[in-house]
Amino acid sequence: MLDNIRIVLVQTFHPGNIGQAARAMKTMGLTQLTLVNPRAFPDDEATRLAAGADDVVAAARVVDSLEAAVGDCVQVIGASARLRSLPLPHYDEPDAMAGEVIAHAAQGPVALVFGRERFGLTNDEIRHCTHQVSIPANPDYGVLNLSQAVQVLAYDVYRAWRRQAGRTAPQPGRGPLPDQAQLQHFHAHLERVMNASGFLNQPHARTSEHLHALFARAQPSRKELSLLRGLLSALESHLPESR
Repeated sequence: MLDNIRIVLVQTFHPGNIGQAARAMKTMGLTQLTLVNPRAFPDDEATRLAAGADDVVAAARVVDSLEAAVGDCVQVIGASARLRSLPLPHYDEPDAMAGEVIAHAAQGPVALVFGRERFGLTNDEIRHCTHQVSIPANPDYGVLNLSQAVQVLAYDVYRAWRRQAGRTAPQPGRGPLPDQAQLQHFHAHLERVMNASGFLNQPHARTSEHLHALFARAQPSRKELSLLRGLLSALESHLPESR
């Protein structure tokens, strides 16, 4: 199950932070590292600061976009300060997040996404996430470096995995969850139908963002998403533009 949990680092500036993050991961049983457009990689500094986790660094996957990093994931959690302008489901406590991560990792890949050292994730990158998580810290000095943030969330995930490993009965579910590529196709289909029907007639209402958040909270299964796509197709066939 831990092999289905992916740490994604976006545009890491200092290669040493990649090594330190890999070390934080390995101490908690995580080995799947993906790097989005790192400034310098491979780099000797990353290997040196991995301090025994150089196998995690050597196996890291490098991609050119966050979409490519998380497209096959059933859950994507962005580690950031809470952005109230983007109404995604938010975990105020990492341990609450960790329990759901373990449950979702039983169905498919899950990604924990960390942004740049100086300013984290952009709003556009957060939109590729299904959830946000923040790490509670001293309000007068809540500064964690990249590897510290990875360590805190990896520790909570590892604790949740150990608790789950002691259970004998599987937890009931509604069926397999869609990955992010399938969800992106659904949102694109929904956007197309809303535009063609004239539903999106108030450009400043942020309707699409609110609906995106709604479906993130609902977490439809693949079967439920297929039903929604079928409904959209039926509606689309009756629109004047589709005839």
